[in-house]
This record gives sequence, C-alpha cells and structure tokens, in this order.
Amino acid sequence: MGLIDDLKGKAQGLIHGNEQAIKNGITKAGDFVDTKTGGKYAGHVDKIQDGASKLVDKNGTPGQAPANEQVPPAPVNPVPPVDRAP
Repeated sequence: MGLIDDLKGKAQGLIHGNEQAIKNGITKAGDFVDTKTGGKYAGHVDKIQDGASKLVDKNGTPGQAPANEQVPPAPVNPVPPVDRAP
C-alpha cells in the first residue's frame, strides 16, 4: 500500500461517522467568507461548498460509493448452465 493510499484510508476513516459535522463546518466556513467579502464571491463560495460536501459524501464510507451512485449487484444465476454436449 502506497503512501497516498494510506493517507486516503486515514482520511476516509476520519470522515466516516462525522459527515454531518464536517458539512456543517463547510457551511460555516463559506458563510464566514461571504461575511468578510460582503457576499462579493458568494457564487464561487457556493460552488466550493457544494463540491466539498459531495467529496465528503463520496469519501465518507470506505470502499463504497454514495447511495445515489451505487450500482446494484449483478443477479446471481442459481441454476447451472445446461450441458449441451451430445
């Protein structure tokens, strides 16, 4: 396992279970920037907040995509194929 993979795993572990608190922090940080800039960059701040929140959703559960991006498992065929050899 490389250094990047190790760091990614640790970050996912920190995010997991704390998603809402992190999103609240993202919102508060964006509001702070809007306050200090008089809302001059509100559109840009909103885009960054949305992207950061999506990143938290994406990386919150190690080894899993967010629920809206998960692919359902392929159906399992319980019946073995018929042997067609004569």
